[in-house]
Amino acid sequence: MAAAREAAGHALAAKALLLHKASELGLAGTPQPDAAGRPQTDEAALIQALFDAELSIAVPSEADCRQFYEAHRDRFRGPMLYEAAHILVEPRSPDAAGETDAEAAAERLVAVLAKQPDQFAALARVHSTCPSGAVGGSLGQLVAGDLAPELEAVLARLAPGEIAAAPVRTRFGWHVLKLVRRIDGVPVPFESVSGSIRAHLEERGRAHAAARYLVQLSEEARSRRISIELNEAGHLAGEPVCLGEFLGDADASARLLPWLDEVDADLARRIRSEAHAAGLETENFVRQATAQFVDSATDEHWTQVLSATRDTPDPAVAALGAILRRASPAVRKVTTIFPRRATG
Repeated sequence: MAAAREAAGHALAAKALLLHKASELGLAGTPQPDAAGRPQTDEAALIQALFDAELSIAVPSEADCRQFYEAHRDRFRGPMLYEAAHILVEPRSPDAAGETDAEAAAERLVAVLAKQPDQFAALARVHSTCPSGAVGGSLGQLVAGDLAPELEAVLARLAPGEIAAAPVRTRFGWHVLKLVRRIDGVPVPFESVSGSIRAHLEERGRAHAAARYLVQLSEEARSRRISIELNEAGHLAGEPVCLGEFLGDADASARLLPWLDEVDADLARRIRSEAHAAGLETENFVRQATAQFVDSATDEHWTQVLSATRDTPDPAVAALGAILRRASPAVRKVTTIFPRRATG
């Protein structure tokens, strides 16, 4: 659950950074339907416009496409074929006795074939109730999905020429199975797949470029020691809160206790008590506790601090209050929104 909350928080943060950058650049997006015909959201269109304007993506050359083709030849083959044969023994009646008799008959055939495997076709002609019995039980060339899953699962474990050691039950009855051979899929020529390879490489390049761009935006925010505050729509709300500003300015610390006296008197009393015990002025105690928090906080801790700044008239003070709640474990009541690590 914590990992899911953290992932959701990172996603919200990424979206907020991108939408804020698009707004800064004065971009506008035009929603387009996706491959399934679903309409694109306005936000997705705006992020798309940002990527179109900001990302530089190299167009894959034919050499790039051929290199990918050669490195992943297994992907560019037709489906693997296999040939199989079976002897179907259907129950003669729908009751338990009919089922038991059919299973026993199939097991007797398996026992005979264990000693005389070359008799498979002959026994199929005599005992199989499937029309394929007339041709020795041959099912011809098959691809995945042609047979019942129960049969395919057993055939996948057999070597060519091998007969299954036990009959297999399907809704049709009991099957004695033989894998005749496997045929590797035929390679698909490069010319037939070059277009799809190019599209794949372009999309991969775009994803990598987008990831690098997002890292760049995050680093810019981190270098300015910005903690991003999100509004209910997931956008950047107002001016971002900069911890560096009030770590170096006692005004925010001085405003903290009067504010806490109103919203969390118990925490205010704790801070005064802990400052007194430490032999520090309250403002110095707050700044020291905040600096220690910045040095050791995890993403989850930053998530809680950022959550506390939402919809408050004084985000700096609210952030300090949340930090000090972390220092007083008995008083924690913050909701996860979005993790961010800043430096002091």
